[in-house]
Amino acid sequence: MTVHQIPNSLQLDTFWMPFTANRQFKAAPRMFASAKGMYYTTEDGRKVLDGSAGLWCTNAGHGRTEIASAVERQLTSLDFAPAFQMGHPLAFEFANRLAEIAPEGLDRIFFTNSGSESGDTALKIALAYHRANGQAARTRLIGRERGYHGVGFGGTSVGGMVNNRRAFSSAQLPGTDHIRHTHDLARNAFSKDLPEHGAELADDVERLVALHGADTIAAVIIEPVPGSTGVLPPPKNYLQRLRELCTKHGTP
Repeated sequence: MTVHQIPNSLQLDTFWMPFTANRQFKAAPRMFASAKGMYYTTEDGRKVLDGSAGLWCTNAGHGRTEIASAVERQLTSLDFAPAFQMGHPLAFEFANRLAEIAPEGLDRIFFTNSGSESGDTALKIALAYHRANGQAARTRLIGRERGYHGVGFGGTSVGGMVNNRRAFSSAQLPGTDHIRHTHDLARNAFSKDLPEHGAELADDVERLVALHGADTIAAVIIEPVPGSTGVLPPPKNYLQRLRELCTKHGTP
């Protein structure tokens, strides 16, 4: 992408950019000016395809007038209502609509502000569930190699991205462990649809059950399709097998 001239009045040092080599970027910044539909526009008028939907945050496209109008209507009516002992009808309506389109059994909605917050919240809910069920010894959290679950302490601990774990190795949750990843380039290169090989990799859960004991495991968390370490669709029947094993051992 072309490097654009930045106004002298614009200071770049104040904003500490995440997952970015800040010195290098600020020495040669790359800036977008606007966006519409599936394209960004640079300051010199070039169109750039947003192939990753703004890191998966703008799947409906940019500049959708109906979305902007709905946001404007709500902001001018009620911009924020606390969820502590209070509520707003639209929050409940939205939760009901989500439950209607979610898979069977996913009928309780807890809203969060980010993926990192969602990951840590899911882990906390799993721990709280077992404690309420009289199984407080279930405290071990199992992730998967090459997984990404956010940048909170919980998400980093169960995540399987090497550099993230190394940077904060002394501040990770104790007792976490990981099953094997499913990236099998030798057998699944150029697969159409889901890869044919690798369903048996889900059986790695059994290894950790044998090592730690099922009665210590609170949750197994994976990305169905890892994104940050390469878009890796799961092998055929892998997720089904993983679900069966977790149910067998009483793990969400």
